[in-house]
Amino acid sequence: MKNLDPGRVADSIGLLSEQIKDTMKQAESLKFPPAYKKIDRVVVNGMGGSNLGARIVASVFKDEAKVPILIEPGYLVPAYVDQNTLYIISSYSGNTEEPLSTFAEAKKRGAKITGITEKSQKNKLAEIFKKEKLPIFVFDPRKNPSNQPRLGVGYAIFALLAVLARSGVIKIDQREVTRIIDSLKKNNFQLDLSVIDRKNLAKQIAQKIHGKEIILVGAEFLAGNLHALRNQFNETAKNFAAYLVLPDLNHYALEGLAHPASNKKDLIFIFFASDLYHPRLKKRLRLTEEIARKNKIAALEVKLESQARLGAAAELLQLGSWLTFYLALLNKINPAEVKWVDWFKKKLA
Repeated sequence: MKNLDPGRVADSIGLLSEQIKDTMKQAESLKFPPAYKKIDRVVVNGMGGSNLGARIVASVFKDEAKVPILIEPGYLVPAYVDQNTLYIISSYSGNTEEPLSTFAEAKKRGAKITGITEKSQKNKLAEIFKKEKLPIFVFDPRKNPSNQPRLGVGYAIFALLAVLARSGVIKIDQREVTRIIDSLKKNNFQLDLSVIDRKNLAKQIAQKIHGKEIILVGAEFLAGNLHALRNQFNETAKNFAAYLVLPDLNHYALEGLAHPASNKKDLIFIFFASDLYHPRLKKRLRLTEEIARKNKIAALEVKLESQARLGAAAELLQLGSWLTFYLALLNKINPAEVKWVDWFKKKLA
C-alpha cells in the first residue's frame, strides 16, 4: 500500500461521508443576493473532475429542479446565456484554463455569476471573484487528503446543491442528507481495505473485470454517475472504460456488439440496476444484459439498495471509487498519478 498509494487515494475514498458532512457545515454561511433567484436556467462550466458533481446533480434532480441545469464545459459561452442565467464556474483548483476564460463573456452578457472552488493560496478564480465582489463558494477540502478532484466529489456535489438551494432551484432534505451520511459510513465498513475479498463487493468486481475494456450501463438519474465512474476508471485505475445510457443505447448500440470479434474476449459490461427506475427501463436493462450474453460478451449486474435517488447516486459513487481503486492495485499502478494528463498540460502551456 505504501508503494502503490503514496497519494492517499484510499483515505480520500473512505472519507466520502465526511466530505458531505463537512460541505454542509461550511455551506451554512453561504449567502447570495436576492437577484440570484431570478433565473430561468443554470449553466455549469467545469472540466474533468470539476464537473463530475454537476453531472450527478443534474441527473438526480432532473425532474425536481425548477429550472434546467445544463453542463457546458469549454472555452465558449452558449448563446442562450443571458441576464436570467445562473452561470457557475466550477474549478476545484481555481486555475482551470477553459472555464476561467469564459468569465469576461459571461459578465458581458449580464449573467448572474458564481463559482465553486477549493481554498488554496494560488487560486485565480477566487481572486477574480474577490476583485469583482461576486458570491462564490470556497470550500476547504480537508477531507480529501489526495487532493484529486475526482476523489473530492462529495464536496463537488453538495457544494453545488448548496448553491442551487440558495438560488431557489432545488430544496435540500436535511433528513435525507443525514441518512446518506449514515449509510455511507456503514457501507464503508464492507468495502474498505480491511475487508477480505469474499466479503468485499468492490474487490470481487475488480477481480472479475481485471484485464477487460469496461462498458458501464445505467439509466435516468444515474447517468451522471456513469460519467463520473467512467472518469475514475480511466484516471484512477488507468483502465479504459466507456458508458452507455438506457434507453438510448437500445436504439443504436445493440448491433455493434457483433464486431470486432475481439469483443468477446476484451469487453465486459457492468449493468447498474435500481428499484427506482421506470418499470420499462427495468425490463430494458434485463433484455440488454441478455443480448450482451447472447453475443458471448461478459456481463455483471450490480443492484443498488438505496430507495432514494440522491442516496443511490452516493451509493454508486462510493462503490465505484473503491472499485476503481482496487483495479488500480491489480494493475500495479499508483492510483493518484496522472502522468499523461500532466505531460499534456505541460506541453499545452
